[in-house]
Amino acid sequence: MNLVENLEYNTERPQLIIPEYGRHFQKMVDHAVSIADDEERNKVAKSIISVMGNLQPHLRDVPDFQHKLWDQLFIMSDFKLDVKSPFPITSKEVLQKRPEPLAYPQNHPKYRFYGNNIKRMIDVAVQWEKGDMRDGLEYAIANHMKKCYLNWNKDMVDDSAIFDHLFELSDGQIDLKGESLTDSGQFLKNRIAKTPRNNSNKKGQRNNNNNRGKKRY
Repeated sequence: MNLVENLEYNTERPQLIIPEYGRHFQKMVDHAVSIADDEERNKVAKSIISVMGNLQPHLRDVPDFQHKLWDQLFIMSDFKLDVKSPFPITSKEVLQKRPEPLAYPQNHPKYRFYGNNIKRMIDVAVQWEKGDMRDGLEYAIANHMKKCYLNWNKDMVDDSAIFDHLFELSDGQIDLKGESLTDSGQFLKNRIAKTPRNNSNKKGQRNNNNNRGKKRY
């Protein structure tokens, strides 16, 4: 009865700082913090780092990984562990600092089915000097625009429509009228080839095979 009364539940224990290492590691770190002797405290800290490295032996001797282990040791001690680290100690303020927000594109292109990257490619192409390299890039952009158009709109599209859109998006600096792009059927053929095959026929054949030999009444 006394054993049952002395049971300790995780809900009654302090919350783990890094749960991946478990409660025994946390107790080892707390013990290291409580050691008064500097030499003994440093010795115990190195022992804890060694045990942490044994959990992933293939990364144990990688310098960057060692730095990560020392950072985790200081984090688990709530930065109260006073030991000599072979790496610069990351401060608590730096770890808790919020990162800068990402700059998401806010532009709303007229032809959204082409995507924002097409407009960036066009902006780069118009800055190149005229020549074979620029001609090849412009043709590749037009072909990719045709592929995007077929993915989101129709099964067929006239090349003149792609050239008109490209002329408009480039502010009249790219004019490919009179050229011939890849045939629409080739793009559609590649799209169909990437779609998963229909396994309904195979399932039907398997069911028929299972029914063979069974008596019918």
